[in-house]
Amino acid sequence: MLRRVSSSVSVFGLSLPGKTRSQVQLIAVLNNALSTINRPKYPERVRIVEGGPRDGLQNEPQSVPTATKVEMIERLSRTGLKTVEATSFVSPKWVPQMSDHKEVFNSIDKKSGIRYPVLVPNVIGLEAAIAAGVKEIAVFGSASETFSRRNINATIEESIKRFREVTEIALARGIRVRGYVSCVCGCPYEGPVSPKQVLKV
Repeated sequence: MLRRVSSSVSVFGLSLPGKTRSQVQLIAVLNNALSTINRPKYPERVRIVEGGPRDGLQNEPQSVPTATKVEMIERLSRTGLKTVEATSFVSPKWVPQMSDHKEVFNSIDKKSGIRYPVLVPNVIGLEAAIAAGVKEIAVFGSASETFSRRNINATIEESIKRFREVTEIALARGIRVRGYVSCVCGCPYEGPVSPKQVLKV
């Protein structure tokens, strides 16, 4: 016959008095197992990448003066941010706002301990960035087929092949590479994007 124990047991913080010894032991095992299973595995640290000078300005209809862009980057550098994406080495034909990418990058008063990556869409952009003295680049793909075609004139598959080539060249030359995926939460053309599609990319 099972005996009741006088001590109470806690399940998820709730006190349950008067349980049998076997029940106490079982609950203890379950508590231990569930605490392990349900414990979220968060990364130990998060790196914030400020993209305003690049992503924030590239679609502005009015041309932003080079000096204003440089001032914006330098002010952001004084806020405590450790990574400020400075510009994009893209074709002026496609993104006129970024046509002064070389001048912007070379004019920044670069602070020690702060990284100033630039976006490069292809090998031509990479070579121009390297010539300007860039030490870190960013490449990106899209989880939306429509967005990929409209934004970089390539399918998702084509863009991945393109960025693989860029990454290999950059790493071989000692350039840091950061990759990211656009439209993980939704696409302005397609609407919601499935998590499976995001994971695939």
